[in-house]
Amino acid sequence: MKWLITLAACFAAVASAADISGNWNGTAENQGQSIQRTFTFKVDGAKLTGETNSEMLGKSTINDGKVDGDTISFSITASLGGNEMKITYKGKVSGDTIKLTSQFPGMDGGQGQSIEWTLKKAS
Repeated sequence: MKWLITLAACFAAVASAADISGNWNGTAENQGQSIQRTFTFKVDGAKLTGETNSEMLGKSTINDGKVDGDTISFSITASLGGNEMKITYKGKVSGDTIKLTSQFPGMDGGQGQSIEWTLKKAS
């Protein structure tokens, strides 16, 4: 009986994960410029995969993606000026909106720049 309760709790945890599968359009402000990025998310339980694309950084595969309730996190590897960098994203889902913060590495390996994104579910 105890294992049945544990199993039900596990299913409830997975079922409560936000289903953000599909296409999303993101916008952010960076140094006075509006930037855009598209996201295609695929959710399988608590695992988040997919890809993202922007004019500035091109197409990138989503790595290390996780969904925990309404919280998501993932990273991408992007190339800027011939230099590869890992950019991490963390955020919260609220209906058809996702608020994300992306963290870019610093030039010396230290704390870099962060950008706040607002994503809207594509129709």
